[in-house]
Amino acid sequence: QLQLVESGGDLVQPGESLKLSCAASGGTLDYYSIGWFRQAPGKEREGVSFISSTSGIIDYADSVKGRFFISRDKDKNAVYLSLIDLKPEDTGVYYCAADRRELTTVQTPAYEYEFWGQGTQVTVSS
Repeated sequence: QLQLVESGGDLVQPGESLKLSCAASGGTLDYYSIGWFRQAPGKEREGVSFISSTSGIIDYADSVKGRFFISRDKDKNAVYLSLIDLKPEDTGVYYCAADRRELTTVQTPAYEYEFWGQGTQVTVSS
């Protein structure tokens, strides 16, 4: 069964950058659509980025567009999320999620995804 493990979260100051990793085992991520989500205390889980399995679609939430970048590394069976120019409002637990279907948008709700990692904490504070 597919398992996902996120890593790379940290405590950083505004304007700094992080690179989050989503490493997979039990399956090949090439065949899954991947969504990155975040959840702040007291808020709903929101999708921030998306990459499709085969169609080449990449999508971002408006709040992170131009600052976050999603990518795949086939050799490492991993997906990454680069976070640039971080802001305090980016604080939250970041999750990666995978689904066998060929999804098309970052707006796909969290409950539609089959597989989830445990999350990694990103805290942006001055």
